[in-house]
Amino acid sequence: MKVETLRWRDGRLELIDQRILPGRVEYVACDSAAAVASAIRSMVVRGAPAIGCAAAYGIALEARLLERLPAADFAAGLARARAGLAASRPTAVNLAWSLARMQRTLDALRGSAPRDVAARLLAEAHAVAADDIASNRAIGRFGAELIADGARVLTHCNAGALATAGHGTALGVIRSAIEAGKRVSVTASETRPFLQGARLTAWELAEDGIPVTLIADVMAGHLISRGEIDAIVVGADRVAANGDVANKVGTYTLAVLADRHRVPFYVACPLSTIDRATPTGAQIPIEERGAEEVLGFGELRWAPAGVSARNAAFDVTPAALVGALITERGIVRQPDAERIEHLFEPKQASAGHRVA
Repeated sequence: MKVETLRWRDGRLELIDQRILPGRVEYVACDSAAAVASAIRSMVVRGAPAIGCAAAYGIALEARLLERLPAADFAAGLARARAGLAASRPTAVNLAWSLARMQRTLDALRGSAPRDVAARLLAEAHAVAADDIASNRAIGRFGAELIADGARVLTHCNAGALATAGHGTALGVIRSAIEAGKRVSVTASETRPFLQGARLTAWELAEDGIPVTLIADVMAGHLISRGEIDAIVVGADRVAANGDVANKVGTYTLAVLADRHRVPFYVACPLSTIDRATPTGAQIPIEERGAEEVLGFGELRWAPAGVSARNAAFDVTPAALVGALITERGIVRQPDAERIEHLFEPKQASAGHRVA
């Protein structure tokens, strides 16, 4: 991407404001954990990996603000910051994963001067972002193996560079396939009600010169039934230990359609999105957002006054409908608890990749 989803500039975290894309490219500057938490809640930044990276910087920012305090007050302030960030969005597990990683760094520095701790926390936040890009690149390389030359790929929501520190997960697979010399065209669903597909995915791909066609969400079944889609690749906000996938609402519908019409359905995500502490998708908290996103968009309101609305931000796709998980350690076909657990084995980490 020609723009950065998040960047560290002059002692502050800058986040591209995804609420106003594609009309304008502007950055929101954050100088505290509270500012980062607000940016996450209000969808300035979204996408599980990007949220995790932003949260890591939120802890680092707060540490810099508090570094002149006595050690006990410094620790208490960081605990409050972590709690505020953790509550900002419940479904994306990368948020909790990132905060736990920052806490491990903090725990390892007990007894150190707050100023030294703050410096180490910032270095760790930079490492979280760099690791995310490296993971996305590896996901892309493995996933490209599954994409045929000339493939017509359908994707939902935005799992691209804007949802990560760079390159993307689902769109990273597409980018890597194109980098490998394959001809790939993309169909992007608009992703009601927040229009991440229409506003973000279509913009990303157009910026990169990748052929993209936008469709209304309700048109996906029509194209799939006519044989006009060769594969579906989506991202994830949380994957349960058994392989159930929580992703943007509408993903489950696509998985059912893919199963009915024998179209490969793939989920691209880093290991940080896999929540081994959550047994199945039934235990994944599903965020309900405000009704105003369904009743209209921006200043425009199309629903009559007094009408109620439901706005679940995510749904859960059972593992049985997932053809493969694409991770930075390889491809897991027909994912289940045993196959997913293999990804976390030490020998797997050293080997670098497994196709199960």
